[in-house]
Amino acid sequence: MSDSTPQPGPADRLARAREVLAAAEAGEPSVDPTPPTTTTRRSADRAPDSRRRDGSDTDVPESVRGDAEADPHDVARQIALRQLTMAPRSRKQLEDKLRQKGCADEVSHVVLDRLEEVGLIDDAAYARMLVRTRQETKGLAPRALSQELRRKGVSDDLIEDALADIASDDQHVRARELVDKRLRTMRGLDPQVQTRRLAGFLARKGYDSNVAFGVIREALADLPEHQRD
Repeated sequence: MSDSTPQPGPADRLARAREVLAAAEAGEPSVDPTPPTTTTRRSADRAPDSRRRDGSDTDVPESVRGDAEADPHDVARQIALRQLTMAPRSRKQLEDKLRQKGCADEVSHVVLDRLEEVGLIDDAAYARMLVRTRQETKGLAPRALSQELRRKGVSDDLIEDALADIASDDQHVRARELVDKRLRTMRGLDPQVQTRRLAGFLARKGYDSNVAFGVIREALADLPEHQRD
């Protein structure tokens, strides 16, 4: 039976983010500082466009949009909170977004430091989440996962920690699952053609040649069409 529990929408998650931040500012320790993001396959990959049909920016709240006297720290804070409600983000991704929106670097640093202090920005948790979801949805190996995390601005030490629990046996199992699935579309091809295509496929997923060719040999040997009578 599927879980019918309704998931919080962006407005609910934004309200929760503001609640966490307000409680932290008031010194109330009872509020759970867990980032108010729903980790779904979609949110881990992409977020909705932040611009309205009329060209205005939904990252900036209406109360300060177009107000030349608006507090720049408040503007930056609202942009960052809205970004966090749409999808998990690394600190570097938020820095880039705030710079894109015209926020001064010194303002962004103050705002992001505070969000990090209260737990709304957590690169270690973000890295673990991305590793888990990319393994489950795309079958990526550590090399590809590491490259993606670096592109998102996660530090090398946090990447190493996030990848530490991936065992070589797990890589073998995931690579074999990928190969078996891809072979269903390659029946009847010459074994050399199958091997070349599968090797390229696994390389793009981040698997090294030793793992890739070992798994490919096993999978091809198990195919009835390649077994001797």
